[in-house]
Amino acid sequence: MAVRPARHYGGGLYLGTTRWLVRFGYDGSEYSGWARQPHARTIEGVLRDGLRRRAIAPTLDEARLEVASRTDRGVSARANALTLRTVLAGPILLRRLNTIAPTLFFTAVASISSAFRVRGATRRVYRYYDPRPSTNLASVQAAALLFAGRVDVRSFGRSIRWDAPQWRSVESVTVSATDSGQVIEVRAPSFVWGMVRKIVGALREVDAGHLPTMRLEAAIAGQERLTLPMAEPEGLVLWDVEFPLPWEVWWSGPNRHQVEFYRSARAALWRRGRVVDAVLEEGHRAGLGHEGDGSTPE
Repeated sequence: MAVRPARHYGGGLYLGTTRWLVRFGYDGSEYSGWARQPHARTIEGVLRDGLRRRAIAPTLDEARLEVASRTDRGVSARANALTLRTVLAGPILLRRLNTIAPTLFFTAVASISSAFRVRGATRRVYRYYDPRPSTNLASVQAAALLFAGRVDVRSFGRSIRWDAPQWRSVESVTVSATDSGQVIEVRAPSFVWGMVRKIVGALREVDAGHLPTMRLEAAIAGQERLTLPMAEPEGLVLWDVEFPLPWEVWWSGPNRHQVEFYRSARAALWRRGRVVDAVLEEGHRAGLGHEGDGSTPE
């Protein structure tokens, strides 16, 4: 671990520089993905700006920010992970990080060596919240089991070379029914771009009767290449990124601004739900007695 002499920085005296692994989450609907873009609000852009404003690192070069998973536009995270360097102690670092933006929350830190690589996580877990209940849950669950093991991801990712199989190891894909839809969980050490959303798309095709399980199994084994739809990004949550080390300091938050943001977000969802219910109720009432195809009743 790189250590520098003690110095005054950010309002206090701290000993040297520590490299930290940081657990963090966000509401992806607020951002155009992780990676910086010139004219879009992104997680990386907001975070880098906050590191300067909150005196977390004197320069971005010294912070050496790296992230475990670069999520797409609309994808949320319960527990992504990043690394950075700072002279701040763990509790102070968490407190300052959580003042960057109420849409970002940082929950734990652990000190790490200079050799640690955040992209080398032992496991990543994604959950997809699908509002479409399965019409044939048993068939979909059986299809999900086919993904356990080695998977040729040419049918289950974006921008992948097609001339030879591209293998990834998948630990499990499970499908659980809920009151209003289903939750699809995918566990693997690593993923290619769009992989979880393509897996969800494949399971939807099985459910609709458009994709026989024999063809899905052939694609997984690298014997066939499928063209599959991608599920919408808004249902996808990076649930966890796991490492073989314990978290040393946990955040005691949320702070006032974070609480206000999530209360506002819940209120907006409630209002939106009531508006949609009212519109649908009126539509059903107006459609009584005729086909409801938008034509004017005679």
